[in-house]
Amino acid sequence: MNTAWYQAERSRILVLVTRQTALPHIPSPARPAAPVLPATPVPPALGAAGLITVLLGAFLPMLDFFIVNVALPTIDHELVAGPAVLELVAAGYGIAFAVLLVLGGRLGDAFGRRLFISGAVAFALTSLACGAAPTAWTLVAARVAQGASAALLLPQVLATITATTSGQQRARALGVYGAVGGISVVIGQVLGGLLVSADLFGTGWRAVFLLNVPFALLTAAMASRYVPESRAERAAGVDLPGTLLLSAALLSLFVPLMEGRAVGWPAWAWVSLAAFPAFAAAFLAVERRAERAGRLPLVPLSLLRIPEMRRGLGVAVPYFTGFGGFMFVVALMLQDGLHEGPIAAGWALVPMAVGYFGASLAGPRLVDRFGSRVITGGAVIQGIGLLTLLVTALGDWAHFSPLRMLPGVALAGIGQGLVGMPLFRVVLSRIPAERAGVGSGVLATTQQSSLALGVATLGTLFLGLVPALGMANALALVLGIQTLGSLVICWLSTRLPRSVG
Repeated sequence: MNTAWYQAERSRILVLVTRQTALPHIPSPARPAAPVLPATPVPPALGAAGLITVLLGAFLPMLDFFIVNVALPTIDHELVAGPAVLELVAAGYGIAFAVLLVLGGRLGDAFGRRLFISGAVAFALTSLACGAAPTAWTLVAARVAQGASAALLLPQVLATITATTSGQQRARALGVYGAVGGISVVIGQVLGGLLVSADLFGTGWRAVFLLNVPFALLTAAMASRYVPESRAERAAGVDLPGTLLLSAALLSLFVPLMEGRAVGWPAWAWVSLAAFPAFAAAFLAVERRAERAGRLPLVPLSLLRIPEMRRGLGVAVPYFTGFGGFMFVVALMLQDGLHEGPIAAGWALVPMAVGYFGASLAGPRLVDRFGSRVITGGAVIQGIGLLTLLVTALGDWAHFSPLRMLPGVALAGIGQGLVGMPLFRVVLSRIPAERAGVGSGVLATTQQSSLALGVATLGTLFLGLVPALGMANALALVLGIQTLGSLVICWLSTRLPRSVG
């Protein structure tokens, strides 16, 4: 057989069969188009003007926590207030502020920017009421209302930063926030003294409050244009039982601590303090039961399962307690011990403010490199500063002066700035955006409550020790306690997650 012929014929037959039996082309059914999913909403960004606006909204409430202190003698002289009522002028603001902060944060999740604007307007109106108060008790009532309006305003600042920034922008914003919080304390002392001494247009102490009015209204006007929305998409309602129990717990603690010494520690003060643990336990039980039932409590205890939140708040309590006590005790020592005037007493703390501000601004870069160990280092530096101040006071009290205080207060300020700035970042780093308001409220409540606790406990201890031990030894003992507090902060900070988001 001719092999070549056979291969050619076979190829021809295969081609023929293929052509004749080929199936007609049936177009494959078209695939259904993929459904177009809605794009994930991108959170609105917080610009420079918006950041300045919210920081101004944070500065005013924190400033007013301390600015009134230097005006109290003048208020007493003009309104014939008396020691107990004067304590309420100072403490009423802080108590209302601390008690309502978590509620303000919770409402912020529902109303966002609108609540920030409303809080700023309310702060302006209540500041005007303080400045126009005709009697001491009217001033007390206005101060309580001012503290309540501040509680609506301040939590929205951290909530806005948390919800509308991320990465390095958030780190920088929190760094500036921490710096603003620190310098507001010192500026409050200096500015209060200047305003009272200047007696602008015959307003005297009233200028301390009236100054807030234009700046608070400016904050509200700028917020309507530059601050992005921060409310949660699904915000829960108000937890009334939790709100009432938390308010009762904080009031039962702070009212006797702040008023007890001025009124001679009557029986009601001790009964109130004894009731605090019961109110606190009832609050925790109600919040835990509400969360298990699927409702959103005032303070979701599940937030405390976030390590950064739980451990960061553990550091915040001794840090802010010591900070509040330090500022109060040093202010008393400068005016009553060294007989410095309000303005000179304020200027003595400027090195601390400069150190705090500089450390807060440098903090983000240091945290990026060393993580939460920046807090550990800051606690060590703070302790060294306090110890330096202690040794200086005991070594030569006769020549103790603001100039000799400078190294100690500057080191303390640097250390406090290195602790405070990263601490805000740690606590808020893992909070979900939809819970930014309540998370910020919890942090702000811890901050303000601890500041008030420091004033009440360390301040009361200092005032009680001065008659028996003298100014130098009383100051040294309180500074020693605060130095031990720095060691506690140093140890607690080692338990924080090393990496900071």
